[in-house]
Amino acid sequence: MKSYYVYILECSDRSYYTGITSNLDKRLYEHNQGFDRSCYTYSRRPLKLEFVAEFNDVNNAIEREKQIKGWTRQKKQALINGDFGQLVKLSNSHGSTSSP
Repeated sequence: MKSYYVYILECSDRSYYTGITSNLDKRLYEHNQGFDRSCYTYSRRPLKLEFVAEFNDVNNAIEREKQIKGWTRQKKQALINGDFGQLVKLSNSHGSTSSP
């Protein structure tokens, strides 16, 4: 069964980049080597992997990636830190009905 990974990178400017891949090691290498000059991370290297979640269904992975991309920095930090109580609190305080 194929795996898909949703990941969050912290960039050198402290911004976050969220992506999806089926080959995490290869994709992280590509980001860090700067293979694509048009990529958000190109001018923000070095990068640090902060979070990764594995999925067996590509559609679930895509849905989660889109969800995380819509989150505030605070929510992403809560996810990275594994602080699910704070994640729920931030979701409720913003009137969001999406799951953490």
